[in-house]
Amino acid sequence: MQIILATRNRHKAAEICAILTLPGVEWKTADDFPHVLPVVEDGTTFEANAIRKALTWARTTGHWALADDSGLEVDVLCGEPGVRSSRYAGEGADDAANRRKLLADMEGETDRQARFRCVLALAAPDGRVWTATGQCEGRLTTEPRGTGGFGYDSLFIPYGYDKTFAELPPEIKNQISHRARALEAAREQWASILGTVKA
Repeated sequence: MQIILATRNRHKAAEICAILTLPGVEWKTADDFPHVLPVVEDGTTFEANAIRKALTWARTTGHWALADDSGLEVDVLCGEPGVRSSRYAGEGADDAANRRKLLADMEGETDRQARFRCVLALAAPDGRVWTATGQCEGRLTTEPRGTGGFGYDSLFIPYGYDKTFAELPPEIKNQISHRARALEAAREQWASILGTVKA
């Protein structure tokens, strides 16, 4: 069967394909469906946004769709950037601008505890939907470190490590990240569901 990765973020698509292997599943990307318009992510939770994206793509294309909504939650910022992680510095802001704003907001703070959270939504064309979640606890640096990854990876050190996500090899990040944990939960929860679907 074919499942569409309902994202135009190639970094996310690459991570999902590298982590989630399901027997009989052929992954398609958003690049294969250029006619699908961007989905407005105005939900107040990661789950709401992931479900909206997955359902929109599934209904528009007639294929099953997998969507991800994820972001960084900082304790002393009351969970910000949260669902606004990709636009923390404003609509159209790039990763570098978002990181600069976060570091400015955290200047002088000694409590730098944070977590990455991810919610996955799997939607069928008939409107059925399932979700899986994952998170990774850690702390923020005071300046970017590393050249790998994307988003806030260069500012986040997962607990148990002394390197940021951007400094860790991809194979390590893909074992411990919020997205990896959500995908592992998805593999366990959805295997029986997908096994009953005819291609």
